[in-house]
Amino acid sequence: MRAIVITEPGGPEVLALRDVPPPSPGTGEVRVRVRATAVNRADLLQRMGMYPAPHDAPADIPGLEFAGEIDALGPGARAAGGFDVGERVCGLAGGGTYAEHVVVHARTLARIPDRLSFTEAAALPEACITAYDAMVARGGLASGESLLVHAVGSGVGTAAVQIARALGARVLGTARSASKLEPARALGLDVPIVAENGRFAEQVRAATGGRGVDVVLELVGGAYVEEDIACVAPCGRIVLVGLMAGARADVDLASLLRKRITLVGTVLRARPLEEKIAAGLAFARHVMPLVERGAVRPVIDAVLPLASAREAHERVAGNAGFGKVVLEV
Repeated sequence: MRAIVITEPGGPEVLALRDVPPPSPGTGEVRVRVRATAVNRADLLQRMGMYPAPHDAPADIPGLEFAGEIDALGPGARAAGGFDVGERVCGLAGGGTYAEHVVVHARTLARIPDRLSFTEAAALPEACITAYDAMVARGGLASGESLLVHAVGSGVGTAAVQIARALGARVLGTARSASKLEPARALGLDVPIVAENGRFAEQVRAATGGRGVDVVLELVGGAYVEEDIACVAPCGRIVLVGLMAGARADVDLASLLRKRITLVGTVLRARPLEEKIAAGLAFARHVMPLVERGAVRPVIDAVLPLASAREAHERVAGNAGFGKVVLEV
């Protein structure tokens, strides 16, 4: 099969299109003929040698999400997931989706709604699963509450805005550039905020009558966490997902205690299989119905062929886009 291979740690130039042996499904697994995948920041880190793949994923083929059709079943796969050969599915993988085939556990998959193409479906799993898991499963976001989303123009950010609005929450969002806030408003963003020099707490407090927000989806990290603590409501929840601004923060522990704040971190890729299955089932049960009725839609910044993975990585690294960069396989 054709696959994009990381030939050595480095910049986008180390990505090469190669012929490699296709994987075979094991017990409870299916093989998917990948039709489209999408680029995530974890792929860039893996390419640079900073984020190695888990033991059950290819070490040199990046990619965390996919859309395609099942073309082979491992022993017990039909009973495990209820899927059959030829079904259109999407989901997450530990790695290896920049390729014509990928093997995943059957219970981590979701069926693709008829209204979506493979290209559109490939833009959903990582963004929607991350957003829903962080906001709802970890942050307990409920109807009538308020949510602050950072990096609102990112794949996870655009998914979070739509899911939160569908759940009945009021959504505030930040970006470093005003150009990303207007399209976010079209997705349902209630309060757009330009985070000038990483500052936003005062604007959030003003927009909430001084109370602050109930939940923060923290996709930036670093010094943003200090501002989060300053603008979260009493008993608020801060869910840390990304570290684009760094892995260190000066945390005001007194405010954390006084406001009874919950600060929790979360990742998907390193979880055991049982937890990945649970996240996939939540995506299929709670988010895909929103997609089917049009309340949540994929937001795609650019579509490129698999052979243009280098260009796709450069585009994501440049932070100029809005939504996901998709690779058609």
